[in-house]
Formats: sequence, C-alpha cells, structure tokens
Amino acid sequence: MQTLTRRALNRATLDRQLLLRRADLTPLQALEHLVGLQAQTPHTWYVGLWSRLAGFRPEDVSALLTGRKAVRIALMRSTIHLVGAADALALRPLVQPVLDRDLFANHTHGRAMRGLDTGEVVAEGRRLLDERPRTPAELGRLLAERWPDRAPASLAYAVRNLLPVVQTPPRGVWGTGGRTAHAPLESWVGAPPCTDGTLDEMVLRHLAAFGPATVRDVQRWCGLTRLAEVLDRLRPRLVTFRDENGAELFDLPDAPRPDPETPAPARYLYDFDNLLVSHHDRSRVVTDGLRQQNFPPHGPVPRLVLLDGFTAATWTFTETREAAVLTVRPFAPLPPSDREALTTEGTALLAFLAPGAAHEIRFTTPGDLE
Repeated sequence: MQTLTRRALNRATLDRQLLLRRADLTPLQALEHLVGLQAQTPHTWYVGLWSRLAGFRPEDVSALLTGRKAVRIALMRSTIHLVGAADALALRPLVQPVLDRDLFANHTHGRAMRGLDTGEVVAEGRRLLDERPRTPAELGRLLAERWPDRAPASLAYAVRNLLPVVQTPPRGVWGTGGRTAHAPLESWVGAPPCTDGTLDEMVLRHLAAFGPATVRDVQRWCGLTRLAEVLDRLRPRLVTFRDENGAELFDLPDAPRPDPETPAPARYLYDFDNLLVSHHDRSRVVTDGLRQQNFPPHGPVPRLVLLDGFTAATWTFTETREAAVLTVRPFAPLPPSDREALTTEGTALLAFLAPGAAHEIRFTTPGDLE
C-alpha cells in the first residue's frame, strides 16, 4: 500500500478545498463541492469563499440567503454551516444523531431534558416559529409559559437541535446585521427534508472535498461515530493508502492528488475555516509553530495564514477612520519572498474587506502579541 507523505496530503487537501488556485465556480457550486462552510459567525466566512473563488462578490452569497437558495443551519458537529438549500434538506437527517447527542449530553441543557416530552416541545416550537421567525430568547420565553419548570434557554435549544431551523436574514447578509432568529427549514425553503439520502453518499462527498481521509477524519468532520462500517462497505469503490504514521487513508480513485512539490499560494483563512477543523489529524496543514503559540482554549479563534500550504502566521483586521489595517503575526522570521506574497494577497484582502479605505499592512516580530 502506497504511503502518502504529509506534504502529499497537504497538496491533495488544498486542491480539493479550492486553495491551490481560485476556482471559476459560482458560490452555490462551491458550497455544493465543499459540502458547506462552517459559518457560526455572521460574516467572517465570507473570507473563506473570497480565498477560494475567482471574481467572488459577497452580494452573490447574500442574494442566495435572502432568496432562500442557501441557508445557515446547524449541521456537522452541531455547528452552524452555510449550505445550499438542497444540501440542508439532505444532510440534516443524516447528522441528526449528532444534534441529539449535543442536546441530551449537553452540560448546560441536558439535565433540563429529563422527563420532558421533547416531541411536544418541538411541535409547539414549530407552531411558534411558523408564525414568524423568533430569537432563541423569545422562543424560550414563550415555551416556558407552557413548561414553567424548565429553563427557557434549554427549551429553545431543544427546538434548535431537534427541529431543523435556519438562521434567517438579515443575519449573515454582507454589510448588514441582525439578531439570530430561527424559522423552520421546511417552511423557509418550501420543501420537505430529503428521506433517501445515505451516509455512503455523504462520506463520498467528504472524500471529494477533504480527502484522502482516515475513518477518524471523516468522523471528526461530521461528528458521527461508527463510520468504519460505512467505509468498509465503500471499499470496493475506493483506493487506500497509508499516512506516515501507518494509518489507513481512503480516497476516490479519480480524485486529484497533485505532486507534493506543486506550489501553494499564500492564503488568509477565516477563523473557523473548514480546512482547519475537518480532520482528526490536522498535521497535513498545522505546524509545530502553530501548536507552540498556546492560544487559550476558550479564547478567540485565531485567523491563520498559509505559506507553502502550512500554517505560518495569524492575522487580524481592524478599521478606523484613518485606515484599514491588516496585521500579520508570523510564527518565525519570514524571508522576503514570503513577505512579498503575503503583502500581495493581503492587499487584495483589504480591498475586499474595506474597499475605498486607506490600507496598511503590518508585520510583527515573531512572538509579539501587539
């Protein structure tokens, strides 16, 4: 069995994540290929599409949201993802066990579910949300009128996890803001959930967007367990490799696996970029330099920079009346060629984030916090 080096895995994953070159795809086509984007923040994920697509315009994604062609909904790992409406209908039933586990084993809300008829809670939540989109606080308050012995936040969380609901615009629309408000997915997009989707299809899509991958990688991506039997069932349709630690990797026979020496451009990733959260073994992208930063586990998620395909720095963006500033904090001294590449890509990023403003790019000394 052929061994794929860390660098070979890196290039294969970057290619499938549309990070070796910007793709000539529409935003909806990209979302379908990527099986969605993690999008729990209102807007930072727009950078994820900007980094991947040629000629990307945020207004096109906003139009998908307001036109109900794409939605932000709890899916993989029970986190909010931006997906096409068809994928929301197909994927949510497949990952429902993840949301069940998140609710009933939740440290904050699980205890409140004991002895509760959650079916009745969901039915009442559906009725209230069909009237109009409601914030979790408003929904919880109304549900607590019927179940006064339960925490309103827990009742709202039960509806969020057990009933497919979307975060409605203007939340997530570029250039605007709004509180989180939920509406039932089925009512919002005007179609029922898909009942004929299979885990086999979902796993094959994962390999197309994130592979080659181990069983644990696939499970980390979606949050489901016991997927070894799925990959065993798919084995006749797949090819297998080993990584440098001897773990078995599964892949699609015709999926791209570029030469490990293929150049990888400088890229600015957003804080919850799928590239960084969708593998159990993140060493195909993550470097010791990142691990040595000791970021607080419950602090802000850093936005990372890729150089030669691997994590090499963090970046922040601030905007004042005087200028829009991009600050790059490298993990190690940068050679002039890398600074030039980051400056070129950073200038384009500033033009995207703050068009018309004065722009400035700053590089800190490795180890600096300011």
